[in-house]
Amino acid sequence: MSTYLPVEEPARGVTGPGRAREADAWDRTIRYWDAYFAVAWAATLAFVLDAAHPGLPVRAAAAGLLVPLVPWYLSVGRTLLQQDPSDERRALGYLAGAMVLFLPAAVLVDQTRLMAYALIPQCFMVLRMRWALIAVTVINLAPVPGWAALWRPRWPDLIANVLFAVVTLLFSVVIGSWIIRIIEQSTERAELIAELDASRHEISRLSAAHGALAERERLAREIHDTLAQGFTSLLMLVQAVDAELDSDLPQARRHLALMDETARRNLAEARALVAGGAPADLADASLPDALARLTARHEADLDVTGPVHALPAGIEVVALRSCQEALTNARRHGGSSAAVNVTLGYTDDAVTVTVHDDGRGFDPAAVSSGYGLAGLRARAAEVGGTATVRSAPGDGTTVTVRLSVPAAARSEVP
Repeated sequence: MSTYLPVEEPARGVTGPGRAREADAWDRTIRYWDAYFAVAWAATLAFVLDAAHPGLPVRAAAAGLLVPLVPWYLSVGRTLLQQDPSDERRALGYLAGAMVLFLPAAVLVDQTRLMAYALIPQCFMVLRMRWALIAVTVINLAPVPGWAALWRPRWPDLIANVLFAVVTLLFSVVIGSWIIRIIEQSTERAELIAELDASRHEISRLSAAHGALAERERLAREIHDTLAQGFTSLLMLVQAVDAELDSDLPQARRHLALMDETARRNLAEARALVAGGAPADLADASLPDALARLTARHEADLDVTGPVHALPAGIEVVALRSCQEALTNARRHGGSSAAVNVTLGYTDDAVTVTVHDDGRGFDPAAVSSGYGLAGLRARAAEVGGTATVRSAPGDGTTVTVRLSVPAAARSEVP
């Protein structure tokens, strides 16, 4: 007996590109099985009542056994077909009840076995494979010996009936097993899709978290390289003014002017940071001009080597911030009397910023805290550059930041 099973319903709640995962898809599918059961039941009843043999009372008795199959299916079987997985004990009870009605009718009237076309698919739908194969075997073969013992047919009719039952059994088992395996694979794929979907959401969440962390690190570097350094300069100037008010009033006024300039520059940097634009020193200015203003504020010398040319905005920002950080460290740690020299070197495929001071120096390997050097290296690495620090106690410090300019980026610079 051939079987036809429904396409496996995708896992509830699973969504994926190009696939409809509607919650009521299975509910609509069961209606087709309702219609299929109704057609098979009505056709069986018509064949039974229209059979030439046996007599009408026997055929009426067989038809009477088929009638309770309808409420039995509607009250029990229909619910089982919609469960995933089905309650196997209840499923066995349902199929046992259906066989109690079907098998006697099939023994009385041979045409009743047409109803097996509706029952066999249900075996595969509600039972595990072992129990499904047993139920299918009983439905296909059990009526034959009973029918033969009751009506004692001729040998040709008996042989034909047996062969038909065996062939339909084998066909049912092969097709049913094949479709069950397809459904199991579909279930596994639905679970895999669910896992992939969950993984995709997790990756999206982690990506968002990573983006937020990267943005916080970027803002931390910007604040450290601009506002924090400006406030540090203000504090140093305040201390200088406090010491000079009684002894050197002109110098105190000069430092007050520097405080005003520093505060205004900090305000401009804060506005640029909020707006997401270029640093204030680079606004409407070239990189050499910005570094000239920066080195003047730090009382450092600037040398520009190589043919000056326009650079991508991101590289200019990194060069400026790196120089700013190196100059601040030179003044803070190298000593106020240290001579500081800045070299801005241009080549066709790179730009190099070197900041050298002849101050106290330090041991770079001994630095385990602070944000300056780590932020300097991280900022350079963001644009594919490198930052190196050479220093030793009493031997000054040299910070070199080399930023490569890819050919594609060079061609995009106006």
